[in-house]
Amino acid sequence: MKALRIYPAALFVLSLLVVLSGCTQMAAKDSAQTHVVASAADGSAIRYGVRGQGDVTLVFVHCWTCNHTFWDKQVEYFSGKYRVVWLDLAGHGESGSHRERYTMQAFGQDVASVVDAVGAQRVILVGHSMGGPVSVEAAQLLGERVMGVVGVDTFYTGFEYPKTEAEIAAMIKPFEDDFATTTKYMIDSMFTPAADPSAKEWVLTQLDGSKKAMGISAMYGLLRWNAAGRLEQYQGRLHNINAAPTGKEQPLHPSVVLIPGVGHFVPQVKPDEFNAALQGIVDEFVSR
Repeated sequence: MKALRIYPAALFVLSLLVVLSGCTQMAAKDSAQTHVVASAADGSAIRYGVRGQGDVTLVFVHCWTCNHTFWDKQVEYFSGKYRVVWLDLAGHGESGSHRERYTMQAFGQDVASVVDAVGAQRVILVGHSMGGPVSVEAAQLLGERVMGVVGVDTFYTGFEYPKTEAEIAAMIKPFEDDFATTTKYMIDSMFTPAADPSAKEWVLTQLDGSKKAMGISAMYGLLRWNAAGRLEQYQGRLHNINAAPTGKEQPLHPSVVLIPGVGHFVPQVKPDEFNAALQGIVDEFVSR
């Protein structure tokens, strides 16, 4: 669910975009570099990997029903200068799960467990879509070790969270009725007409209807997340890279950098532009 980069409210399916961004499992590209850590929260086995070296550690957090391979182009680019860590959240990709409720707080504990495992002391968290709220929750646990958080098409996108449980239930009902079809429709609508067909096809092939229980639970967790309260705490330490599909959109907050001509999957469809924007933000965090 495109969780925070949602489009018009009328296109309710799109609004879930920000949180969702559906994708499924994919074999680890560098299996020799992967490790497993048990999440302190519930014992779920969290798969993670490390590349590169440096005093600063960039941690990439994927979106709803996605996996770490969605960050491949960023891992390759940034691992030449920094230590880069990727992971699969519980119930995603190669990670296991003993979890029944998939909340942003529980996912945040997954991330914090990995940061603890690698012993990182100077951390920048980068979260796409649902990975944004997850990164904020991880920052709550990691405290002063976090230099900054980067939300990717997740915060300040114009998406308005439903205000009541009834509104949340109405938004999620199409997914409960037909998870696979609704998710595929939603993901398809996250691309602009000019998007690289191969990139779009790759994302669509990652869809997995078997993720329904986890996906529905995570949707509820995201829509119940206290965005306003949490974001207020990170003013100054939260920067954002958002999509501008038409190229005419204006930033909705001073912390937002827009990438024109792309939909929700900014890092995958326009990796060069995204990497340049992220490099600028990382430089700012490091220079402080």
